[in-house]
This record gives sequence, C-alpha cells and structure tokens, in this order.
Amino acid sequence: MQSLLLALFLLHTCPPRGASNLYEDLTLMRTDLALRLYRSVAMAGNQTNLVLSPAGAFIPLELLQFGARGNTGRQLAQALGYTVHDPKVREWLRAVYAVLPSTSPGAKLELACTLYVQTGTPLTPCFVEQVSRWANSSLELANLREPNSTAMLANGWGPRQTTGDGPVGSTSERGGGPESAQLVLVSTMSFQSAWRHQFSFSDTQLLPFTCAQGLALEVPMMYQMAEVNYGRFQDPAGHQVGVLELPYLGTAASLLLVLPRDRDTPLSHIEPHLTASLLHAWTTSLKRARMEVFLPRFRIQNHFDLKNILYSWGVIDLFDPLRANLKGISGQDGFYVSEAIHKAKIEVSEEGTKASAATALLLLKRSRIPIFKADRPFIFFLREPNTAFVFSIGRVLNPLH
Repeated sequence: MQSLLLALFLLHTCPPRGASNLYEDLTLMRTDLALRLYRSVAMAGNQTNLVLSPAGAFIPLELLQFGARGNTGRQLAQALGYTVHDPKVREWLRAVYAVLPSTSPGAKLELACTLYVQTGTPLTPCFVEQVSRWANSSLELANLREPNSTAMLANGWGPRQTTGDGPVGSTSERGGGPESAQLVLVSTMSFQSAWRHQFSFSDTQLLPFTCAQGLALEVPMMYQMAEVNYGRFQDPAGHQVGVLELPYLGTAASLLLVLPRDRDTPLSHIEPHLTASLLHAWTTSLKRARMEVFLPRFRIQNHFDLKNILYSWGVIDLFDPLRANLKGISGQDGFYVSEAIHKAKIEVSEEGTKASAATALLLLKRSRIPIFKADRPFIFFLREPNTAFVFSIGRVLNPLH
C-alpha cells in the first residue's frame, strides 16, 4: 500500500469583493468555517495563546478535492461546505487567489502551495493542470525516500518535526513509512506590513496585563494616539465587547481586536458566539474615533495536528489507507493522507520587527480622549478590510508566552 504523506503546512490568507450574492455568501461561509476551525483548536488548548491561518488549511484540502473520488470527495465537500468542482465556486476562488500576491505598497503577502512528487510517480494530466492553476501552486520532483527529505523540502516545517511523542510523518499509524512516501503538499502563507500609524518605541512601557487566571504581569505595552475604527457591542449572550480596527500601511490588511469590556468575562464565554454575520455587523458599524491605544507586543507560534479535527468534521476516509479514494491524482489505488499539520505564527510589535527593550516610563493621561487598553485577554483577526476576509485568527492570553 502506497502512503500519501501530505503535510499541510499553513501560515495566513484573504479573498476579493464578490460580484453577486453567491460570492457574499461564500465569503461569509468561509469566515464561519474559519471560526469553526478556531473553536476546534481552542478547545484543545484552553489556556494557551493561539494563532492559526484558516484559509491556509483549506487550500490544500481544495487541491485534494481535485484528486478525491467517491465517498472521500463527498466527505471533503461536506466538511468545507463547498466543492471546487462547482464552476462558480471554482471561478470565485481562482479570482481570490489570483489577487493575493498583488498587495499594496508597504505590505507583502505571499501564498504558495508546492506539491513535491516522488520521482517516477505517475500523475494524471488533469490533476497536474489543476494544481498548476490553483493558488500559486506548483509541482516539484524530489526524492522523498531520502532521510529527512520532507523536512528539508518544507524548510523546517516538514512532517518529521516533533509535536509530542515522536516524529510526525515519519511513519503511518496504519503502515507505510518514509520509504513509501509519494507526495508531500506544503502550503504556506506569510504577511508582512508596517502599521499605517506606527507605534513609537519610545512610548512603549511596562504596564500590567491581567491574564486569564487573574495573574497580573508587567508586559511591554505599545502606545499611540491615532484615528481608528472603534465600536462597542454585545454578543447574543449579552457579553459587552470593545472592537478596534488598526490599519496596516496601504489597504492590504488590518488587525481587528475584540476585547471583553468586563474584566471578569473570559474569552471562552465569547468565542462560542462569534459568527461571520456577527463580525460583519460589528465591523460595518465601527465609527472613526481619535483614541489612545494600548496594545501589548506579542509573538505567537503554534503547531497543530489537524488530523483529529478533520476526522471530527467527518473527513474519515481520507486518512484510511483501505478506504481513501484519491484516484484522481494518479489513477491508482493506495494513496491516502497520513498527516495533516498546521503551523502558524504572528508577531505584533511597534514596526512589525523584533522589538527593543521597553522603557519604564509611565504615561500619565490627562485628556478626555477615549482609551482602548488591551490589558487583559483578547481575540484578534488579521483581515482584508474591504472584503472582511480573514487571513488569520488568534487570541492572546499572556503576551509574555
């Protein structure tokens, strides 16, 4: 039985303005799917910082749809809520991915999917064509049977990295090992940009941040006074939140922050109520305001095994060497997915680079200008402001971790 080692390595994304209600519905559906993934991951790490790139996880699954047949294809379509075999969906997604590398000056957004193929593995011409036209994807020949080859191909994000008891992807739970690897799919998304209104290093100071467990820490807190989009809302359960949007240079992206107004309200009470429709209602109701903004520096890197999550979503046959039907890839039986790995990171600082040491200067405020102070756990969305499409989702429970 040939083993299909598909390591899904993910980092950040976004789509364009829909020309019809179908495209608007697809955007909302993808946001809800992103939130579903966020909640699934959050449940497994209840007391940790979190960042993930939802669309980065979906692009490899879309590529797999081109090769999936029978029940395997149906399970993928049901989990995603759409199929790339629908011409209108395929047209919309291609338009989305086509504009991703074309970001505005001052911002850099890169999406790349590479399918590394064991030399000598037959591939169907149709699948090769679909890969070459999907989300800046490409095919590369490689000798995947050499030790550590998959790790080298993924530039350190490979399936042989450890996330627990042993090397991920070095062997399959149901048989097969590196010597039987045929394909490795690597999907990465990266985003770099400066703030439209930069935080000044000289204004960064050590201020208290109250963690989820009530522990108060001194953390480097960035500060700026700027024109921002802000609003106060409540979720369906009545929890009050403050929502702030900080724009990056150009129009490529903005950082949306959701902060509970009640210090005693944990994020776990708000996360279950977040929906695409609710986020749309909040963001379209934001008002321009001059505010003093306090935001902690934070850097988060996570490594997740998506296999159990996808399995809980009903994607079962894909991981079973006896039931997986991926005949569209090579016309042969025996291919299956042995690993599904997601790795994402984000760093927020004064200039988008590594921050210098914070000063101990305390800024004393005497004005009546409203204040947004993220001195307790909050949720963030890296998103494209015009289309509301989410690059990445995360939360900060402790900026020092």
